[in-house]
Amino acid sequence: MPNSSKSYWPSAPVANHTRGEIPVPRLINWLSVGALPVLVFFAFRAADRGDSLVMATLTIVGVLLLLNGLVYLILRQETLHRRTFIIIIAALFIYVATAALEDGSAIIWLFAYPPIIFYISTLRVGVLTCAFGLTALIGLFSPLGDRLFGTPYSDSFRLMMINVLAFEMISCYILDLSRRRSKASLLTLAGEYEYAAKHDTMTGLTNRREGLIRLEGEYQRYLRNGKPFSVILLDIDLFKGVNDNYGHQTGDKLIIKVADKLKDGCRRIDIVSRWGGEEFLAILPETGINEAMRIAERIRQTIAASPVTFDGQVIRATISAGVAGIHGVEPPSRLLQRADEALYTAKASGRNRVCSGEIPSQDTA
Repeated sequence: MPNSSKSYWPSAPVANHTRGEIPVPRLINWLSVGALPVLVFFAFRAADRGDSLVMATLTIVGVLLLLNGLVYLILRQETLHRRTFIIIIAALFIYVATAALEDGSAIIWLFAYPPIIFYISTLRVGVLTCAFGLTALIGLFSPLGDRLFGTPYSDSFRLMMINVLAFEMISCYILDLSRRRSKASLLTLAGEYEYAAKHDTMTGLTNRREGLIRLEGEYQRYLRNGKPFSVILLDIDLFKGVNDNYGHQTGDKLIIKVADKLKDGCRRIDIVSRWGGEEFLAILPETGINEAMRIAERIRQTIAASPVTFDGQVIRATISAGVAGIHGVEPPSRLLQRADEALYTAKASGRNRVCSGEIPSQDTA
C-alpha cells in the first residue's frame, strides 16, 4: 500500500512583499494637507494688508481641498477625487498668475503644476493640461493680457518664465513617460514571475503547489455550498522504461503529450496540475464519483490511442488513474490519500485502468 503518511502540502507559504508607488488618492490628500498651511500663511498676510479678496479666495481654496478629501473618504470615487483636485489647483494657479499675488512672485508656484499633473493623471491629460497652461501663460504675458489684467511682470521675467516652464513641462513629460514604461515593464515581469511560480515549465499546467491551493479553495467552496467535487490522480505506466530505452527527451515529449490529452479531456472549469514527474492531478468541481470515473476512463482511452512518435519510432503509452470523491468533512489530504490508494490499486491490477477510491458506505471518515 502507498505510504499514508505522505505529505501533500507545501511546507511553508512564500512571502510576497512588494513596495509600489504612492496611491494617487493618498498623494492627493497629502498634497491637499500640505497646501493648507501655505494657504493659511498667505491668507493671513493678505489680511494684514487689508486685502480681503485674496484672503477669502485662498481660504475658499483650502476649504475646497479639505472637502474634496472628505468626499473621497466617504464615497471612495477616485476619478471624482482626482478631477476635482485638478480643477481646484488649476483655478488656484490661474488666480495666482492673473492677480500677481505677492508682487507677482507667487507665479513661481506654477512650476509645481507639471510634475503633479503628470503623476496623478494620464499622460494624455498631462500633455493637454500643460499645453493649455502654457498657452494661457503666453496669453497672460501678451499685450492683450496686459490690457485685461495689468500684471507687473517685466519682459525679461516673462521670457524666462515661459521658456523655463516649457522646459519643465517637456522634462516632466519625458520622465513620466519613462516611469510609465518602466512600470509597465515591471508589471509584465511580475506577471511572468507569478505565472512561472504557479505553472510547470514543461507542460504549462499548474504546478503542485498551485494545485494544492486550488484544491483547498475548492474544498472551502464545497463546505459553503455542499456541492461535491472529485479528484483524479493519474500516472504514466512504465515511464522509467521509456526514459531508459528512448532517452529523457522522448520521456519529456510523452509527458507533454499526456498533459495535452489530459487538458483536452477535462472541462474548462476543471483544474489540471502536474503533480510531480509523470504524475498528474485533476480537480473536478461539482462532479460526483460516477461522472469523474467516466471522465477518467475517457482520458485513459484517449491517451492509449495516441502514441508518441520520436525519431521514426512509435511509442505507445498508457496511464493508470485513481479517482476519489469528497465525503463529509474529510480533509483534502484524506481525499488525496484515497485517490493515491486507488492509483496504487490500478497499478497493482495490471496498469492501464481506472480504479475508484470510494470508501465503504459505513465508513464516515
